[in-house]
Amino acid sequence: MVRAALLVSDLERSRTFYTELLGLDAVFFEGELSEGNTHALLGLPAGTRLKAVILKAPGPAYGMVGLFELSDPKPATVQRQSSAAHIGDVTLVFYCADLDPVHNRLRDEGHTIISPPVNLVIGDFVKQREMIFRDPDDVMINLIEWDPDDSQRPELRRQEDERSQAG
Repeated sequence: MVRAALLVSDLERSRTFYTELLGLDAVFFEGELSEGNTHALLGLPAGTRLKAVILKAPGPAYGMVGLFELSDPKPATVQRQSSAAHIGDVTLVFYCADLDPVHNRLRDEGHTIISPPVNLVIGDFVKQREMIFRDPDDVMINLIEWDPDDSQRPELRRQEDERSQAG
């Protein structure tokens, strides 16, 4: 995937969130996209103002998050109950070295946390810790506590996990 494109209500607030919380601090693009036909791609009227910043982690230009703020006219906001998943929700998934500081910051700043850090259990396997929360515009984000460069996958059979916790 090249990037996820998110329509946001406040570009600077979202930029701060994705930069400070998720570490997407390299800028692939920043500017105004109001001239041309971007409005038509989005099904909006001519003259719609579009400011954008596309953020990424350092390195190759894929897996980016594009933040797009529309105004004049500003589109309606999708209304949803933030505490659960909905049909049509998209979830952005990122690796994270340590979920606890992220969880604490989200909680302290009053963000919607759908699930605090828990070990993912699938069948007999206890896997890595994960958490899900919502960004300032209610986009779901899933953090996986695991370094993908680590050759050892963080999973145990349930009985092994119970023995390791008991000992």
